[in-house]
Amino acid sequence: MSAAVNFIRFSRPHTIIGTTLSVSALYVMALLQDSLSSSHLASLLWALLSCWGANIYIVGLNQLTDVEIDRINKPELPLASGAYSQKQGWIIVLSSFSLSLGLAVWQGGYLLTTVILSLLIGTAYSLPPLRLKRFHFWAAASIFTVRGLIVNIFIFLHFQAVSGRVIHFPPRMIALTGFIFLLSLVIAWFKDIPDEQGDRRFRIVTLTVQLGKQVVFRSGMAILTAAYLGVILAAVLGLPGTDPVIMIGAHLLLLFAAWYIAGKVDLSAKTSVRRFYLFIWLLFFLEYLIFPVASLAPSILP
Repeated sequence: MSAAVNFIRFSRPHTIIGTTLSVSALYVMALLQDSLSSSHLASLLWALLSCWGANIYIVGLNQLTDVEIDRINKPELPLASGAYSQKQGWIIVLSSFSLSLGLAVWQGGYLLTTVILSLLIGTAYSLPPLRLKRFHFWAAASIFTVRGLIVNIFIFLHFQAVSGRVIHFPPRMIALTGFIFLLSLVIAWFKDIPDEQGDRRFRIVTLTVQLGKQVVFRSGMAILTAAYLGVILAAVLGLPGTDPVIMIGAHLLLLFAAWYIAGKVDLSAKTSVRRFYLFIWLLFFLEYLIFPVASLAPSILP
């Protein structure tokens, strides 16, 4: 049991869940109104395995380079706690890298583009000489570029390509990509709020270290609000291929919930901030449920 728990912690389960939901949702949205043959389902499996591998490589590499920082910020992680040795960490990371890249080469251009760009950015994020995580702009850009742009654009196009459909990027995908782009920026900022102590000690210049928790929190909530209002406005004006009632209702409800829960956050308590950070991830997860449901509804509902 402890081996499974350690691997799950090393893999950062909230990121794995995010990857799983995003790839699966993009599969559904790319193949709307298609008959889902066994070959289509196989393409989903291979894409998931490849993206899981890239995900574990990126988060694992970050832990391998941040052991001393994590002993302050996240002492429960396997490398920081001593449950994993550096050798064990490297074996998992390099195996994940090989699995991800090998499957992507086999599956074709769009998935390969996704994986190569993600691996390159993930490597630059953690490893010298770039180690982009030292700089708040480039650290955030790494996250919102991969989660917000690369995954949504190229995984969607990958599933269209493997199904033999005409390659196009509909308005609902533009709306989803824009929303996730902004939400990923909020995730990148809020990720660093509870880690201020360790980041300051090791001279990792996050936005929280530069501006303080309160400013970053308020700025993040402003961007989050703009993202929700933007999607709601798009649905009001008419977002082709989506059900406006689902889009408007779901986003209004989640925006209200975000502000309600934000009002209860104690920025001086690391546990309170981390819970809210995981709530932002929940909003990320839900978006990849709302858009497919809203996109399927017009063809199902009378």
